[in-house]
Amino acid sequence: MFKLKSDFQPTGDQPGAIKFLSSTIAKGNPHQTLKGVTGSGKTYTISQIIQNTGLPALIISHNKTLAGQLYQEFRDFFPDNAVNYFVSYYDYYQPEAYIPQTDTYIEKEADINAEIDKLRLSTTANLLSRPDCIVIASVSCIYNLGSPLEYQKNLIELIKGQLLKPATLVSRLTDLQYSRTRGELQRGTFRIMGSTLQLYPSYEEIIISIEFTDNTIKDINLLDPINFSPQKSKAPQQFPDSPYLIIYPAKHFIADPVSQKEAFKNIRADLTRQIKHLRQNKRSLEAQRLEQKVNYDLQMMEELGFVGGIENYSRYFDGRVEGDSPFTLLDHFHHNVSKFNQAGFLTVIDESHITVPQIRGMHAGDKSRKQTLIDYGFRLPSALDNRPLTYTEFAARTPITLYTSATPKEHEISLSKTGKVKNAVAHQYIRPTGLLDPITEVKPTKGQAQDIIKELGEMKGKNQRGLVLTLTKKMAEDLTDYIKNDRDSDIKVSYLHGDLDTLDRQDILDELRGGKVDVVVGINLLREGLDLPEVSLICILDAEREGFLRTPTSLVQIMGRAARHVEGKVILYADKVSRSMKIALDETKKRRKYQVAYNKKHGITPASINKAIREKLLKREAKSKKKLRIRELAEFGWKQPEEIDPETLTPADKTKLKAKLTRLMNSASKNWEFEQAASYRDLIQKIEL
Repeated sequence: MFKLKSDFQPTGDQPGAIKFLSSTIAKGNPHQTLKGVTGSGKTYTISQIIQNTGLPALIISHNKTLAGQLYQEFRDFFPDNAVNYFVSYYDYYQPEAYIPQTDTYIEKEADINAEIDKLRLSTTANLLSRPDCIVIASVSCIYNLGSPLEYQKNLIELIKGQLLKPATLVSRLTDLQYSRTRGELQRGTFRIMGSTLQLYPSYEEIIISIEFTDNTIKDINLLDPINFSPQKSKAPQQFPDSPYLIIYPAKHFIADPVSQKEAFKNIRADLTRQIKHLRQNKRSLEAQRLEQKVNYDLQMMEELGFVGGIENYSRYFDGRVEGDSPFTLLDHFHHNVSKFNQAGFLTVIDESHITVPQIRGMHAGDKSRKQTLIDYGFRLPSALDNRPLTYTEFAARTPITLYTSATPKEHEISLSKTGKVKNAVAHQYIRPTGLLDPITEVKPTKGQAQDIIKELGEMKGKNQRGLVLTLTKKMAEDLTDYIKNDRDSDIKVSYLHGDLDTLDRQDILDELRGGKVDVVVGINLLREGLDLPEVSLICILDAEREGFLRTPTSLVQIMGRAARHVEGKVILYADKVSRSMKIALDETKKRRKYQVAYNKKHGITPASINKAIREKLLKREAKSKKKLRIRELAEFGWKQPEEIDPETLTPADKTKLKAKLTRLMNSASKNWEFEQAASYRDLIQKIEL
């Protein structure tokens, strides 16, 4: 079912890992771990395992950039299969919240990326219609998505010669959340031109042109959305050779009129109970607020079929009872398995040392925020059921899991020792090209800026690339300016920071690979999931500073970014060797010694990876950048960090704000969102001045 296309052949540790893990997964072993160094070809190993087992696969990554990179790789490995990209479609997201201390209500604010929304809808369409699905997802896959059964009930099947009134089709499309327009077609809209209905689906770059004659479909044509020339569809079909054209809903939250009627009845009943509860507790203001809010939402849903925040009522439309877990992408996978009578599906958790803690932490934060909204009359209690899965629920829905990481945590290792196979852990320390872990060197901090420019100049002379990691945002900015303004060098430098959106970050990395940029400076370049074979030099500033950016795991991961080049070198600028540095340096040297011995035994000469720069993940128009916005600042009347004025804060307010930002910093650190954590730390320091 899955056909892997690649010029590679398994080498080094790969054949053993592929054979072993394919066997454990085929036996239904619940947990297994692939412990592989950076550049050892873990993605290729996973691709071989998917082909061997024939199981549809969900691959979860801890950030969008890495997910996009994995999507491109798997799309190249499996060009004839349904490879999908499923991440949060928000470029910016401010959740609905209420701060009781200052009586501040913060409306939900979001910038939806239409291109990513299209890919999400394409993912669910594929899972409904094809058995050969591979989905690369972020942790957003554990959030409420709507019932797959309800989604499938709302498909529209069309065929030439079908008796169908245009008005009936218009009504059905409206039920599926498509909007009618008289102007230019945009994704999720349709228009009528004489006897022809033209539809721009939400999940594909194509125009469906349906021509009617005497209430009969005379012809169906697929057109290019730009020049309207004939085009073949890439959309999934329920049956590969089916003459039917299938139209999928424009949104994931769909409810038919019958279930809507029952849902509205239940919403009103719960509204009555909650108003009574609030008034009994002498909260008349909250009761009045809730009554107005819910009645307005009901009116909008009854008239338009949709309202902002409709997901907070999803339990009613899904037929769930209070406390039931939400439907997520995992339910769409289970539906796929059931529909196509498969043995199950494989969940791969990439960079599991980061991704598993992310999954664990989602539910508690979401519940705390929504409980406040409920207590103060902004939402019904049903809002709690529009939530991410708990880790226990997630684990129950992923019966076959493969953890992959260069530095897996004890949690994954211990789980992999408790299944049918008692030690389901495979190692990949040998890179297919014979590449070694990089040479490491510790240098003093005195004169480090000039030394970095000297090292970068030598690197540039060899047509190689570099990365520089600082500990603070200000240092990254200052160093970038210093390198740009150095008269004796022509080093092209770019600063990668958190204010850039997902796709812009990938553009900078592509420019680095293509030679438009020689070096990228940043705080935590780990979060990019970097796969940059042109990078030969990595410079780490403040290497001895113990903390979330300089832990042993973090340093090992950073050093591994230089292991894709035959001349890989890492320089740690520090005036002493910290405990974390020693652990990381010893581990890197141990791996290098093992790799050198293997190469010598097998007569392998190391060679740098030669990897093409792939086609852009998404086509998009240029857009303005969003500034970092932190909800906790709203209480003090600020929207952006640059608006902070410590002089206006009382000592009590300073203490209060510092405590909030410290909690945010620690939370970001636990989730390996180091650049965000560093931003919080910088704000704390600003307040302390």
